[in-house]
Amino acid sequence: MAANQALRQLVPPSLSAKVEGSFAYLTVRDRLPTILTRVIDTIHRNKNKFFEEFGEEGVQAEKRTIGFLSKLRNELLTDKPILVLCDGLEDTDSWNQYLQRQQRLLGERDPVSWFKSPWLYIECYMYRRIQEAIWLNPPISDFDVFNESKTQSFFESQQAVISLCTYLQGFNRNMDDLSETQLMEQFHKLLQVSLWGNRCDLSISAGMENSQKASPIDSLSDLKSFILVDDSNMVWSALTSAQRPGEDGKTTSGRVDIVLDNAGFELVTDLVLANFLVSAGLAREVRFHGKSIPWFVSDVTAHDFQWTIRQTLAANHKWMSKSGVQWQSYVREGVWSYHDHPFWTMPHEYCDMAGDAPDLYATLQGADLILFKGDLNYRKLTGDREWDHMVPFDRALRGFGPAPLCSLRTLKANIQVGLQPGQGENLNTQDPSWMTSGKYAVVQFSSPHREQ
Repeated sequence: MAANQALRQLVPPSLSAKVEGSFAYLTVRDRLPTILTRVIDTIHRNKNKFFEEFGEEGVQAEKRTIGFLSKLRNELLTDKPILVLCDGLEDTDSWNQYLQRQQRLLGERDPVSWFKSPWLYIECYMYRRIQEAIWLNPPISDFDVFNESKTQSFFESQQAVISLCTYLQGFNRNMDDLSETQLMEQFHKLLQVSLWGNRCDLSISAGMENSQKASPIDSLSDLKSFILVDDSNMVWSALTSAQRPGEDGKTTSGRVDIVLDNAGFELVTDLVLANFLVSAGLAREVRFHGKSIPWFVSDVTAHDFQWTIRQTLAANHKWMSKSGVQWQSYVREGVWSYHDHPFWTMPHEYCDMAGDAPDLYATLQGADLILFKGDLNYRKLTGDREWDHMVPFDRALRGFGPAPLCSLRTLKANIQVGLQPGQGENLNTQDPSWMTSGKYAVVQFSSPHREQ
């Protein structure tokens, strides 16, 4: 018991909006209400669509949903107590139990509320309440309030997508002529493309346009100095060490799981990376993990995943269309597969996964490498806590390690671990917004076999 208490004391507090002027405070005060306003506007703009599809019943559902969301916005702005969910979905009980857990941590004096509770919990809770508002108001229960912005982001990034697919197809045609060194160079390039694709995050721009216009390949050398931690070589080693000689004399490779972040251009960069891993013989199978409900404005759902492949396949461009054909084929053959799980849209830190979602943890243990994309995954990996910048990444994971894993993240929240002595202080002096601007990035690796 004493050892457990000592360990808890070593864990820093959660980031929260309690600290006025902090990034968490400004997010809860300004950005989250703006997102809710945009959601309300989106639902209102679709009033005619609901009428055409469902008649007067659709219009009444639209009014009720807007009323629900307006109340939610007021609760947020006035720091009201967090309410239990009452929509009876498969994760409702888990959410309400998590609220009780937060109340126990807070004690009996104050209720759990928007500005007093962990930022990670509050932000996830808001998106889950948006889902509740939609779900409780049939017949519009299946409406994705973020779909318009996700599709817009994809179409506005067309030139960058074409450029990336053209690069991929050129590389695929010359695959057999590449030495292992050249293969490794290509891997580093496409890993960095996937890394910087993470800048296109609509939850950070509060749903405003945030797409990729320029060719990402051409920018990589200019961006290299902004990668604060680069464990790419360890990721390469994890992939190559998973390769085994097969019975027929050919090398068999391992399974790579990609825990996705944003739809639109970022998802295309992830699909291009996955295509490379399979065609280069670095992975025999890729499992993509996405969200089961619309989440954090631009996160990938099953619909977004399938839609993106279909759009790429149907494109009026030779190499883009050819990429889509290949991706569809991978899905059909089971080389690629998409999975979701309620845990990905819960507020838990990932060190809770083994206890709270043992089935998901066991699934991830079957991977030879897990790539965690983006900021929200990083926040959950590290518990979204006030860690010192020099705390090792392994330690901040607090025992989470189903398989060798890597975080690919551009910095958009004020948490960063694993830096060298003085690195954080220098950045604070040179660029005070370095942790939240999306200008900097990390490729951070951890293996359960390494010292924790």
